Amino acid sequence: MERCDSGGGRGRLYVVGTGPGGLAHMTFAAADAIKKSDVIIGYKTYLDLIKDLIPGREIISSDMTEEIERCKEAIKMAEDGRTVSIVSGGDPGIYAMAGPIFELARAAGSKVRIEVIPGVAALNACASRLGAPIMHDFAAISLSDLLTPWDIIEKRLKAAAASDLVITIYNPKSRRRKGHITKARDIILEFRPAGTPAGIVTAAARSGELVTLTSLGAMCDAEITMQSTVIIGNSLTFTWNNRMITPRGYKNKYSF
Repeated sequence: MERCDSGGGRGRLYVVGTGPGGLAHMTFAAADAIKKSDVIIGYKTYLDLIKDLIPGREIISSDMTEEIERCKEAIKMAEDGRTVSIVSGGDPGIYAMAGPIFELARAAGSKVRIEVIPGVAALNACASRLGAPIMHDFAAISLSDLLTPWDIIEKRLKAAAASDLVITIYNPKSRRRKGHITKARDIILEFRPAGTPAGIVTAAARSGELVTLTSLGAMCDAEITMQSTVIIGNSLTFTWNNRMITPRGYKNKYSF
């Protein structure tokens, strides 16, 4: 049976999820991988959040739109025999670096040993701030059309809304995509009442964190930025004590 830890090259490449914020929300495994590494590669904002963990190591940072260059550099250095960590905020397997690392390694025929170190994803961190909004089946959908055509995003929004899934929206707005979140809300309103609970968490577990509990109909009146994640409830989601809760169904099986 083929092992998930791929390759047998001299170097090692860790694809590390650092979680939503600083060291307090990073796993022990993630911190250990970084400590073992000779080189740390990542987006500057994510590296700044873990700066206390990486002194004395070679640091390579770049801008947000330079993900592929970071991946190529990480693979090359690992092939040269270095131990490398390429870091992502949240979890590296959710809209992050694990995918392109494996795609590029496969295309190059790389024999580098690659290990993915999971992290606390944005949807986990944001859900914890809101209460328990994703206790039942849910979909995560990114509104970024940089890599996915908008017509496909619309199809996914409609399917998730029609299926009564809780919907977690990543990348709801940017300087270039100011109207996408309004379009998404309007699509979901075709299937759900305007009063459906919705939560917006910006900069979860970071400085400047902002948590807003609102409704589907009113959510676009709230502050939504590039750092926000939006969670829209299903037909059973309710609010209580300024929290958003989606029941799993325990009440139907057990006496409360």
